[in-house]
Amino acid sequence: SAAVDLCDVAAGRLDGYYERGLHPWDLAAGDLIAREAGALTGGRPGLPADGDLTVAATPGVFEPLQAALDELGAWHD
Repeated sequence: SAAVDLCDVAAGRLDGYYERGLHPWDLAAGDLIAREAGALTGGRPGLPADGDLTVAATPGVFEPLQAALDELGAWHD
């Protein structure tokens, strides 16, 4: 589940994670836990995580992951 994956980022078991098509209840708790643990979370560059795209990663991985997702067209339908 998304919550478990976000908690894996929080615990340091994953360096980064992204997923599309989440509902608010899939995202809320895991996003909070990840942020409280020091991970960065968001969606498209400059936007918060939302159901369209959720990205979570350690501080050193977050922006490169967003850039790679943008280059690959991850948030383009």
